[in-house]
Amino acid sequence: MIRRNSLGVAVDNVMIGGGSPVVVQSMTNTDTADAESTAQQIYELARAGSELVRITVDRDESAAAVPQIKELLARRNCSVPLIGDFHFNGHKLLDKYPDCAAALAKYRINPGNVGKGSKRDPQFAQMIEFACRYQKPVRIGVNWGSLDQSVLARLLDANAALSEPKPLAEIMREAVITSALESADKAVELGLPKNRIVLSCKMSGVQELIAVYQSMAARCDYALHLGLTEAGMGSKGIVASTAALSVLLQQGIGDTIRISLTPEPGGDRSMEVVVAQEILQTMGIRSFTPMVISCPGCGRTTSDYFQKLAQQIQSHLRHQMPEWKKRYKGVEDMHVAVMGCVVNGPGESKNANIGISLPGTGEQPVAPVFEDGQKTVTLKGERIAEEFQAIVERYVETHYGNQS
Repeated sequence: MIRRNSLGVAVDNVMIGGGSPVVVQSMTNTDTADAESTAQQIYELARAGSELVRITVDRDESAAAVPQIKELLARRNCSVPLIGDFHFNGHKLLDKYPDCAAALAKYRINPGNVGKGSKRDPQFAQMIEFACRYQKPVRIGVNWGSLDQSVLARLLDANAALSEPKPLAEIMREAVITSALESADKAVELGLPKNRIVLSCKMSGVQELIAVYQSMAARCDYALHLGLTEAGMGSKGIVASTAALSVLLQQGIGDTIRISLTPEPGGDRSMEVVVAQEILQTMGIRSFTPMVISCPGCGRTTSDYFQKLAQQIQSHLRHQMPEWKKRYKGVEDMHVAVMGCVVNGPGESKNANIGISLPGTGEQPVAPVFEDGQKTVTLKGERIAEEFQAIVERYVETHYGNQS
C-alpha cells in the first residue's frame, strides 16, 4: 500500500506521516481529574494497541492531574504519548499549568471553539505560542458540529453573490476545509513548523468525510488524522467508520486514525482500538495480531463447537500479543484457520500457517490439523480445543522464537 506524501510529525517516540505506518489512536472517556481511573484506562488502551491516547483537559482539576497520570503510567512502564484535548479554555489552562503543558506530547485545538469574535485570534495565537515554547506538535481538528461560524458565514455570503450559488452541503464542506487550512497557515505564521502540524476535518456522514479528505489531500501536504465523528454504536459505528476510512486509506490518504464508537453501557473502550487495527490489517496496510479465518457456518455445522473455538482462539491470540510482540518477531502476520466442516475446511486450513478442520454435522468426529500446508495430527475426543490451542502455542514458539 503506497502512502501519500505527507510531512512527518514526531509525537514523542511515535512518527505520524512522512512515509511511516498509519498510527492507531484512541481517546479516554474517564474524568481526567480522576488520575487513577484515567491512567488505568490509558494503560488498557495502550495494551490493546493504541499508539496515541487523547485525554480531555477541560478544567483546572484535569490539567493539574496530567503530570500525575503520566507518572502513574511510567510506574507501569507505559510510555504511550498523551494528547491534550482542549476546547474553549485551553489557552488559560496551558498558561496556568506549565507542568501539564510540558507533560503532554501533543495539543489538539479546535478552531471552532478556541474563542469567539475578537478573542479568537489572540487565544489561538496563545495556544500556538505554548506549542512553540514547549516544542509540541498540534492537531488542528475541525469538526463540522462545532465549525467556526465566521468562516461559514464568509463563504455563505460569497456564495450568495454568485449568479449560480453552489449547494449548501458543498459550502459546508468547503468551510470545514478552509477553517483547517487557514488555521494551519496562521500557526505557521506564528512560528509553529509545518512538520509539527496535523490536520483533521471530521464529519459524521460517510460521503461527506470522503469528499472532504480527498480535497484536503489534494490541497496540502500536512499529516492527516482520519476519523468519522459521532460514528455511532455497535455495528452501525463500525460499518460507517470502515466504509469511510477504507476508501480513503485505499487512496493513500490518512496518517493516523481513530474509530469514534459510542461504547455499550459499561462496554470496553478498547473496542475502538480493535476496530481500527482490524481495518488496517484486513486491508493489508499493517499487521497487529495473528488473523483468525473462520467460516460463517451453515446447515452442515449445526453444532456451535467451531464458533466457540474460533472465538476462544481469537481472544487468546489478542490477549497474548502484548507479550508476544516483544518475543516473537513477525507473529502478527500469522494466519490461523478454524473451520467447521469438510467443504472448505481442509483447503483453508492448508492455506493458513496453522489450521484445524472441525467435523460438521454427520461427519466423522475427527479434526485434522494442518501446519504450513501439511497435515501434522488428527485430534479427537473432548479436549480438541485445549489441544489445538497448545499446538498454536508451540507453532508460535518454534516458528517465531529465537530470531536474531
